[in-house]
Amino acid sequence: MGNFPVITVDGPSGSGKGTICSLLARELGWNLLDSGALYRLVGLAARHHGVVLDDEDALVVLAAHLDVQFETSATQNEVTIILEGEEVTQTIRTEECGADASVIAAIGSVREALLERQRAFVSEPGLIADGRDMGTVVFPQAPLKVYLTASAEERANRRYNQLINKGVGASLQTILADIQVRDARDMNRAVAPLKPADDAITLDTTQLSIEAVLAAVLDQARHKGLR
Repeated sequence: MGNFPVITVDGPSGSGKGTICSLLARELGWNLLDSGALYRLVGLAARHHGVVLDDEDALVVLAAHLDVQFETSATQNEVTIILEGEEVTQTIRTEECGADASVIAAIGSVREALLERQRAFVSEPGLIADGRDMGTVVFPQAPLKVYLTASAEERANRRYNQLINKGVGASLQTILADIQVRDARDMNRAVAPLKPADDAITLDTTQLSIEAVLAAVLDQARHKGLR
């Protein structure tokens, strides 16, 4: 792992991690790791190769040999994700892929297979790491750790509005139920459960704007001498 600074941003689905991490990476000019995408990509690769999600050995092989590239645009704040030569940036954002990822992320041997791959993303000038165990497991020495949270109802509303704005039909009650199931699984799994690192800054984003959250994190970065 390179000797460059890391800011970790952990939290449950819909807490605003992805948006904040993208804005942080752009503001600081740092690299970005969407660790949650890796689990979604393993799930998608499993579907492509006919691997069922309870076949732990086969999932470990897929994780260890995952053919993925994250391509960043020089002009836009966007990341294009390529899996086995296919552009899957939007494909992995479906609710189905998210549910698969939550199941896969609970398998310790798969998490271990992806651990070194995630650490290899650290490079000059620094890394913004978005996930659920970035501060607790993957980058425990990170100088700044942030944990974002929000009520399940608010997170369900955000996801519902996001889907509706994209012209995708959605049920708010179904999304809320899915979030509650995913939260329980992520927080209660035996390996790397979702929780704030002991030295993390926790921000409840339920009533906060994106701008307010970004400002709070950048203020912490300044305090830590990271900008």
